[in-house]
Amino acid sequence: MQFVETERSADRRTRDRVRALLLDLGPSTAATLGERLGMTAAGVRRHLDALIAEGTVTTATPRRPVVRGRGRPARLYALTEAGHAAGPSAYDDLAAGAMRFLAEAAGEQAVEQFAARRAGDIEQRYRARLDAVPGPERPAALAAALSDDGYAATTEPAAGASTQLCQHHCPVQHVAEQFPQLCEAETAALGRLLDTHVQRLATIAHGDGVCTLHIPSTTSGGTSS
Repeated sequence: MQFVETERSADRRTRDRVRALLLDLGPSTAATLGERLGMTAAGVRRHLDALIAEGTVTTATPRRPVVRGRGRPARLYALTEAGHAAGPSAYDDLAAGAMRFLAEAAGEQAVEQFAARRAGDIEQRYRARLDAVPGPERPAALAAALSDDGYAATTEPAAGASTQLCQHHCPVQHVAEQFPQLCEAETAALGRLLDTHVQRLATIAHGDGVCTLHIPSTTSGGTSS
């Protein structure tokens, strides 16, 4: 009986690690998760199947097939809404509470200033990385920079030679649901980094599956003035 309980505890800990990694990386293959966890893909799938059964993880077919040799394209695993809710909600509650206090104590303008400061920090960190990249390659470079920060971002062609940048995970989702100023300031910063007018088509904070940014085909190769 003690052995069974110990084994169950170990499984719960591993599944907590899988959920935490999906929260950090966004949609991922079993191979990617296994590599990060020091496990085989088959070993991770056993835990993923259990998480799917409990409703905290789901599967999706990637828009661009993940190459893994012969056979069917690799599946992506992602957290469901329940899976996100099972994450570090205490930190979300603390951050949202701090934002509400800021709004009550100093007004909505203070919230907008905070959002602009946060977006400015993102812009400053990405600026040197993007300024070294030719204009047409900037959306992909921006997606890579966002992915390094946990946004699980990708790009794909859109109508009229434009591009869509998709962020499959939002680290501030629950706070942004209450304070859309965070999304608005971030969008403005991404537009400045790409030196063009961009349009947010969807956001996770508003209930969409991904945050989608439309980037016109006129992205220049120089720095913004």
